[in-house]
Amino acid sequence: MKGALPDEGTPFRETSAEPPTASVPFSHLSLELGHLYMEDVADGPARPDRLARHFAAVRPWADAVRAGVGPLPGGRRPRISTCFLVDDYFSRLATPAELVPPLLAAAREAGLAIDYLARESGCAAPDPARPGSAPLAESVLHRLVESPPPGSTGYRPPVGRTGWLTNGRRTPSRRTSAALDASDVWQPPSETLARGHSVFMDVELFSGPEDDRTWSCAFLASVWQLARLGLLRDNGRAVLTPVAWDPAAFPADWDALPPVVQLTPGAAPFTAYGTCSVLPGRFLPVEHAVRVVLDQVQLEPDVLDQVARRSAAEEYPLPAGVVERTSYVFPPGL
Repeated sequence: MKGALPDEGTPFRETSAEPPTASVPFSHLSLELGHLYMEDVADGPARPDRLARHFAAVRPWADAVRAGVGPLPGGRRPRISTCFLVDDYFSRLATPAELVPPLLAAAREAGLAIDYLARESGCAAPDPARPGSAPLAESVLHRLVESPPPGSTGYRPPVGRTGWLTNGRRTPSRRTSAALDASDVWQPPSETLARGHSVFMDVELFSGPEDDRTWSCAFLASVWQLARLGLLRDNGRAVLTPVAWDPAAFPADWDALPPVVQLTPGAAPFTAYGTCSVLPGRFLPVEHAVRVVLDQVQLEPDVLDQVARRSAAEEYPLPAGVVERTSYVFPPGL
């Protein structure tokens, strides 16, 4: 007999039983024109002025980001789509019919078009178009693989239980009396990949019990970045697939609006090889936390390979790390 029989413990799976990994279209860049809390865009009479100031401040930086993508090999023009994220997860102070039309009008007045409008709650809940689908935030939580710092003992419970994720070693908890252990002295936290000095961060991903979790802004923003990068699947199926929507008609209930709607016919794809977000400076700590999360998400190899093959075929090289595919602009005064 040629060769050896497999060990009895070797698992077998039918290839046909593996769900195929859906392919999604890619732009070269997903440009986010705003990610604001509803309180910022639903404050009554001051709302139009605030929206106008926001997009007027975003416009020059958005133009600079577009120009920075540059021409592609062969003189091809880059595909760039724009998006805007509305917070309907933490509060719902206005309806889509009240909030979205002035939002789109303010963008148009500044010379900007919002191709895709997304609801933040879509990053937390199951896809309403697919009954039985997994909540996106929950599926990303299960993909977190904590990077153990040097010398760690595994004493701290996993992130799925604590709801906290860090980029290094926390200050050790005192478990003995100083009188009994003379070596029990304070130690500082440390960043795992510190360059000289540490910038340590401990990120809260959720609060509350497992059956009634409230996801943090930082974690939902991490899910949002992964969705824009086209790196999330639900049993092989694409997630947050945009639905074409008439920008002249918005419902009175957020739940009646799909998680992502396409407002510009013929726009470049929602998902992209890279992302850039133009945000107010107060979001900088949140996006730092996002980078900590993205550094520790284990994504499906088939999805990563698919994106790598697509970008290589376009002669558009991508960084190996997911974090390096994201970028930000924090304009002064925004």
